[in-house]
Amino acid sequence: MVEAEVRSQGGFHCASKRIFDKSGYVGKSDQTVRTARPSKEPQVHCPECGLQNLFKDGLRYLWDGNTIQRWLCRNCGLRFSEKGPQGSTRPPQKTSQSSQHVSIFSTKSLKGKAEKVYERQVCAALARGTKNLAEVETRQEKPMREGTKTDQATVKGKIVQFVWKLKNEGYQETTIREYATELETLLRKGANLLDPESVKEVIANQPLQDTTKRNYANAYDAFAKTLDLNWKKPRYKPTEHFPFIPLESDIDQLIFGTGKKLGTALQIAKETGMRVGEILRLKWTDVQPEQNLIMINKPEKGSAAGAYKVSSQLISRIMALPKTSERIFATSVNSITARLRQTRKNLAKKLSNPRLEKITFHTLRHWKGTMLYHKTRDPLYVQQFLRHKNIKNTMIYINIERVLFESGSDDEFHVKVAKTLDEACELLKIGFEYVTDMENVKIFRKRK
Repeated sequence: MVEAEVRSQGGFHCASKRIFDKSGYVGKSDQTVRTARPSKEPQVHCPECGLQNLFKDGLRYLWDGNTIQRWLCRNCGLRFSEKGPQGSTRPPQKTSQSSQHVSIFSTKSLKGKAEKVYERQVCAALARGTKNLAEVETRQEKPMREGTKTDQATVKGKIVQFVWKLKNEGYQETTIREYATELETLLRKGANLLDPESVKEVIANQPLQDTTKRNYANAYDAFAKTLDLNWKKPRYKPTEHFPFIPLESDIDQLIFGTGKKLGTALQIAKETGMRVGEILRLKWTDVQPEQNLIMINKPEKGSAAGAYKVSSQLISRIMALPKTSERIFATSVNSITARLRQTRKNLAKKLSNPRLEKITFHTLRHWKGTMLYHKTRDPLYVQQFLRHKNIKNTMIYINIERVLFESGSDDEFHVKVAKTLDEACELLKIGFEYVTDMENVKIFRKRK
């Protein structure tokens, strides 16, 4: 009937003229009248914040085939479902009492306070197959423990503060780097650095040697003291074992089978017993070619500075290296040790010498200490040469030397007799060792 009236007007229409029928708004007076639009649905409000800023979060399917719309509030983060037939914002749906019973229970907002409780329909719990709804509620009420992934930023911030405090207190860079690396490793393995008992448990369960566990405990001990945490360091006593001492021929095979830079660094370790970090800190100004000297101005582990007389062949190798940086070896410890592992593996296979795979930079330091004591029989000289802070660190080379060079019947010795204390001290200074007392004199010997 309305369409007939429009046509009777001879197709006249106006852009602002609207046509209505009994059902309400129909549309503009175009060539044909559009069908009536359905009325707008009632808006759904968030039960927590009351806003309408919602996302549709899928449908919840009931066992009888009916569905219930799920919503996610973009303001407060609450996920909820529409209620059933009573008080629903949508037209009532056919829903059995049993389905309503299992779909409505108490839960909490994802971003709200822990003590707030609401009546919600949480289908995620049903999807997980939870039988006891009280268990779900208890699980949600449990506070999140500090040090978890959501709190790692806080813990890492504490590590940064700890590192700066160590730097301000004058700790060595190597010590600071080792402590920071060990703390980050504990955090990555699931330890809560703010909970000392959690750290103890993680360290104890690691398949590591007691020496490594002790290093982790020492790092966390310094960290706990910085934060005033109640922590008692666990006791890990490392098992004593003799270090691997290679033959000099093995060392020479490895040195001459590597590249220029790596071979030169290994030769420095062989002649001076320097630590790898000290070798990488060497600058061109630390080398004096005229006197065949290498100076150590940046020692590690609190050792004293020193100078070493080296061979002219080593000086020649050093001066032949390209001068592209202030340092002689412009690389990191991890990089040069990784290159050494790959090189010695290839050489061990090529030369059929598996002993090469056990040689490290620190192995050469042990070799140098053992050879020095075998030559001089003077532990104080070895301590000074290797720049040990404690004589206990030097005594290990005495035991190694006795095992490797056990005296036999064919050994020849220089024998000296001391009648006074001064004579005995002089003999000890030049490498003689005490043997026994006889006829009120002291007998000393030294291997030829």
